[in-house]
Amino acid sequence: MTHPQLTNSLSLHHHNFIPNYRSFSSQSQILCIPSSSSSSSFAKPKFKPKPFLRFTRRIYEPDRLPPLNAQKEDSLLKSQPQVSQLRNRIVFGLGIGLSAGGIVLAGGWVFAAAMAAVVFVGAREYFELVRSRGITEGMTPPPRYVSRVCSVICALMPLFVMYHGHIDVSVASAAFVLAMALLVQRGSPRFAQLSSAIFGLFYCGYLPCFWVKLRCGLAAPALNTRIGATWPFLLGGQAHWTVGLVATLISISSIIAADTFAFIGGKAFGRTPLTSISPKKTWEGTIIGFCGCIATSVVLSKVFSWPVSPLSAIALGVLTFFGSVFGDLTESMIKRDAGVKDSGSLIPGHGGVLDRADSYVFTGALAYSFIKTFLPLYGV
Repeated sequence: MTHPQLTNSLSLHHHNFIPNYRSFSSQSQILCIPSSSSSSSFAKPKFKPKPFLRFTRRIYEPDRLPPLNAQKEDSLLKSQPQVSQLRNRIVFGLGIGLSAGGIVLAGGWVFAAAMAAVVFVGAREYFELVRSRGITEGMTPPPRYVSRVCSVICALMPLFVMYHGHIDVSVASAAFVLAMALLVQRGSPRFAQLSSAIFGLFYCGYLPCFWVKLRCGLAAPALNTRIGATWPFLLGGQAHWTVGLVATLISISSIIAADTFAFIGGKAFGRTPLTSISPKKTWEGTIIGFCGCIATSVVLSKVFSWPVSPLSAIALGVLTFFGSVFGDLTESMIKRDAGVKDSGSLIPGHGGVLDRADSYVFTGALAYSFIKTFLPLYGV
């Protein structure tokens, strides 16, 4: 038989051992044992429980602590990746710029081989974007073997232009072979496969070839330039300083100026979004980039003494700017449908090859067509 007082006191003592710090009082709960009697066989306890301490809320509620150190640590942790990304962007940007400058100055097969390598990597990135989940939800991508064949064909186009001077027949032949390969594949061929593959040939292969035609095709010497007259003999002499070299340098420098001025102007004054395709671009930044592009084209035309007419330099700057903007927006549209931020991760801090070369895709074709068609004697 259990003693009722002992049962109640044990229950109370067990309840007070539950870690509920807010309900503890400053006094201890002592086990109460009835005095010994003839009807009870229980002995008195040999120890006296120590009183429980009252714990303050400051210890068990860390949200009341001053979070200054934690905020500083979080800000430092967040700033470290941004600083590292900015450093990579600057270092690799300078490395790419110096390498590209040397390749442009070298010209010839060096320029064509470099273009072939860039086109091959860019084509692989393009077809990976086409196969991404965001785009394949609304279309059927071409098979992998077709994508790889297209990448190889695109890489061979600059070399073909370098040694044959034209590419129209080769592009038509490649498109025909590609269409036949898609039509005879197993399963049911889809129009989306054909359209994405043909656009890949045009976007990644055909358009970049105009840079080869611009740099290596316009071989007329720029005789009226001061730099060309003093160009070292070991680097090709005066014959190396051609209209194609000068036009390529002006076009590339104008594109870089357009991107740089647009970025700085957008950061400083950007308020109105340019388009929903690229929300970070603003009208204010675009206008500042437009002015910077034209100013760079005019200044370099004075330095190189080509083209002779200031209106021609302004027209070249306008075409260069619009080609760079629409090339950038086209690649942004593809990435937006694919649901990715960058086309690749080959260049640290910059993304993929298409992320860096998107502004140059249409510009070479526009610059070459303008110089070849509208400038008598190539503007010399």
